[in-house]
Amino acid sequence: MILRNGDTGAAVALLQTGLNRAGYGPLPTDGVFGPRTAAAVERFQRGHGLRADGVAGPLTESALGPWLRGSVRHKIVRGDSLWKLAEQYGTTLSAIETANPGLDPFDLRIGSTVTVPLGFPLVPTDIPWSSILNAYVINGLLRRYPALLRKRSFGRSAWGLPLTALTMGSGRRRVLYTAAHHANEWITAPLLMKFCEDLLAAAAAGEPYYDMDAADILDRAEITLVPVVNPDGVDLVTLARQGGEMWERAMTIASAWPEIPFPEGWKANLQGVDLNLQYPAMWEAARAVKAAQGYTFPAPRDYVGPAPLSAPESLALSRLTRELRPELVLAYHTQGEVIYTGFQGVYPPGSRELAARFAASSGYAVEEVPPDSAYAGYKDWFIQDFGRPGFTIEAGKGDNPLPIADFPEIYENNRGILVQAALG
Repeated sequence: MILRNGDTGAAVALLQTGLNRAGYGPLPTDGVFGPRTAAAVERFQRGHGLRADGVAGPLTESALGPWLRGSVRHKIVRGDSLWKLAEQYGTTLSAIETANPGLDPFDLRIGSTVTVPLGFPLVPTDIPWSSILNAYVINGLLRRYPALLRKRSFGRSAWGLPLTALTMGSGRRRVLYTAAHHANEWITAPLLMKFCEDLLAAAAAGEPYYDMDAADILDRAEITLVPVVNPDGVDLVTLARQGGEMWERAMTIASAWPEIPFPEGWKANLQGVDLNLQYPAMWEAARAVKAAQGYTFPAPRDYVGPAPLSAPESLALSRLTRELRPELVLAYHTQGEVIYTGFQGVYPPGSRELAARFAASSGYAVEEVPPDSAYAGYKDWFIQDFGRPGFTIEAGKGDNPLPIADFPEIYENNRGILVQAALG
């Protein structure tokens, strides 16, 4: 991707974040490539032996990579020690040891390579999400916590972007948390990723998370996270990808629905299918409800698709769920500060009790699903087919997409839910 003066969107905000981390700011992370960002790009390019044209292309992105993924690969030379590396890169000895399990600090071999995490939190919580940012964060977390985190690709989106799951912990209780089913609810993706980073950091440091021993949480549970179920849609809403075939395809679908603002009103995948109306749990009833509202063909929201699990994203998530057979699932959405559980009067054992605990820790209300949304959702299908607790969490309040300024409150309100769901 090439970014230049006049561009806007999530990719620009990520560039600004990287430049700030690298010491070429301070820049506002507003996603607007203006003169200040161009000047910072030029300074960065000169400092890294690149042509200083103020245009951020592949070479500039590659040079900025350490500050986007949060670590460097350092080649050991004579006189190096982990203590010196920690001071040189502004990090800690503990962070370096965690990133290099099995490394003997008293036997650093000249010519060998050491991963050195840089001294800042990896997950940015002040910029819009995107598939590019998601990939950098996943790569960075795997480098920082190679012994604590596992990655798996479980499918591809309609546009061919990878669908990725992260797993931490080794306990007997297996849970699955999902987010960003709907494109304009992308703020749920950093919620799961910050939870992942904070829990891993606490466990590695022997510290608590949400007043509980973090290492004990990971000993008792195996937590799998799918931070972005709908990467194509997220990129569309946050303007991470503009122009080209993907954008034109979405514009063609959106043109038939002028009453839905574009792109901020987009919920669907790139086929115009609402991914949370795709599961074989009274799907025909969902089709009838949405048809009565006029959604009978691809749309930015509320079209159920030609058949259950016809969208590649919903099919892939259903297969992952069947493979994992978790004890519980959370499906994160926005907005309303509401917790939904149960399906058609079925409440698996423990689900009501857990919902009450979630409500107590978050301040969210436990409510019945509105009739127009009571069918074909992911948690509906999970409850129906597995007979185990499933929850839809509607985080935050306001109009979607919620502003990133709301993130700190959303995260704080949901930390208890994320821990309690893991422990049961």
